[in-house]
Formats: sequence, structure tokens, C-alpha cells
Amino acid sequence: MRLDAFLSKSLPSLSRARASWHLRNGHVSITDPRARLRASHRVRAGFDVHIAIQAPPEPSCEPEDLPLDIRYEDEHLLVVHKPHGMVVHPAPGHPSGTLINALLHHVPTLAGVGGDVTRPGLVHRIDKDTSGLLVVSKNAEVMVALQRKFAVHDMERAYLAVCLGKVRQDQLTIETLHGRHPKDRKRFSGRVSEGRRAVTHVKVLARSAICSLVQCTLETGRTHQIRMHLAERGHPIAGDALYGGLRNQPKTPLTRPEITALKQLNRQALHATLLGFEHPVTGEAMRFVAPLPDDLHTLVHALFGETYTVDPIAQLLGK
Repeated sequence: MRLDAFLSKSLPSLSRARASWHLRNGHVSITDPRARLRASHRVRAGFDVHIAIQAPPEPSCEPEDLPLDIRYEDEHLLVVHKPHGMVVHPAPGHPSGTLINALLHHVPTLAGVGGDVTRPGLVHRIDKDTSGLLVVSKNAEVMVALQRKFAVHDMERAYLAVCLGKVRQDQLTIETLHGRHPKDRKRFSGRVSEGRRAVTHVKVLARSAICSLVQCTLETGRTHQIRMHLAERGHPIAGDALYGGLRNQPKTPLTRPEITALKQLNRQALHATLLGFEHPVTGEAMRFVAPLPDDLHTLVHALFGETYTVDPIAQLLGK
């Protein structure tokens, strides 16, 4: 077994990433004289492994001058487009360089909104490798009002995703429970005995030889909900390493160009493209649409170029 995996399995509170950090920083030793202190080292029976567990670094909530793609802003809230690869808020594994760090530089008064030091003004989140739209409140009253809208599902949220395989039904609703996966704490599962209700409405926009382009509309907003639901239906999102979206595809003359296009993608093919809500102060109906970013646009064109004739944004807007 790899050393990082051995440490994580022996100490369930320690993730493999944190185990690797301890290795890199000299907090692990082995009595095996042949051992190399690196994550990939294969541990052998009969030797002791010692680890001095360190507290994770404190997340930074310092303002950082990072690029922001703001789609709307007033004195009460703003709507921002988050690029893939950017973490939403500081956490032990990502103490800085997050969207919140950037927002604190842009809106200094955001600090402390909502009472959570690391998530000021944050109403909802999307994953690091998901791109798309987020709404952020600038004061506690607006934050509470928006959170209530999320709680009663009074928000319009839609995603575009490329998933593996041909989804048979043109439209379907996936409703399950939602809870931690019993064997992998990084994942979530609908196949649990206890959990919260999770509902995703799926519409197929196009199919290729080995993929489907789908529109996913959220009725509830659980962590990894779309990724979990599609994966457990046998259609993981392309590029999603955690939920099986990197699986090998059979190579044929028809599939080879698609496989090449999929391999060029360096993240999960999921984009938060539509966000709609009633402004909590003015009562105005707000609706924002973010077209596919360049990397996903390139993938969609490569996979569905000949069969795909309807603009997904037009589909979302009902045109």
C-alpha cells in the first residue's frame, strides 16, 4: 500500500492530501532503512511508521487583488462568474487565493457579513472545478433573505454538463436521499439509509457517440448533487475524477476523435449557467446567464458539432 494511503487508512481523520503534506514537511518517519519518505513509497510489514500530526494552517481571510468577473453589482449584492480551478472560500487545504479573498479586496465591507469569518456574504457555493454564477450578499439582512430563498427552493438554478454515455430518456427527474458515501468520505451518495432529500431535473440537449450534453435544473442544492446523481445513474460528468468521469472508452473510428477531445479537458465538464431570483430589497426579478467558457465550448463543439443545432443558452431561456 502507498504510504499516504496507509496513513489515511490508519488515521481516518487524516486525508491523503494532509498525509502527503506531513510527508513533504518532515513529520513522518519509518524504521525501514530502505524507505523513501514520499507519498508513493510502498510500506512493508514489520516496520513502524511514526507521524507527528500538525494542526492545519489557519485559512487566510486577507483581501487579495485577484481578477473578478462581476456580472452585476449594487449596494446590496453582486453576482460573480467564478472560473474553474478557483476555490470559493478559504479552508485548510486552500488557505488563500479564493473567491472570497478576491471579493474582500473588491468590497472591504464584506468582512464579517453573516458572522462566518471565512465565508462572509456567501449564500451558496460551487465546486472548485465547476465554473459559473454565484450571488454574494453585501449585508447580513440580504444574506438571510437570500438564504431563505435557497431554503424554500425559490431560486432558479441551471447547469450545463457533458456526461459519459448516452442518457436514454430525453427528460428525467432524479430524487434520492443525500449523505456521505459509506466508504469514501470525499464523496456523497444517494444510496444511503438516512439523509436529506435531493432532487435534480435533467434534460438531454444532445447525444454523441459516447457522451450526452445535459441541462440540470436544481430543485435542491446539496453538495456534489449533480455529480452524484449523474454518476449513480451510470453517467458521470466528463473529467470528474472523484465520481468516475475519467473512465476508459472503447476506441473505434467513431469514438477516437471524441476521446481525444475529452482527454484535453483538465476539469469536470460542469458549468453553472443560469441564476435567477427576486431581489430581496427591490423585488425586481433578476436573471443571469453565463455562456459556456472557452474550454467547455470547445469540448461541446468537438463532441456535438454535427448533431447539435440548438444553443443551450437559448434552451435555458425557453427560446
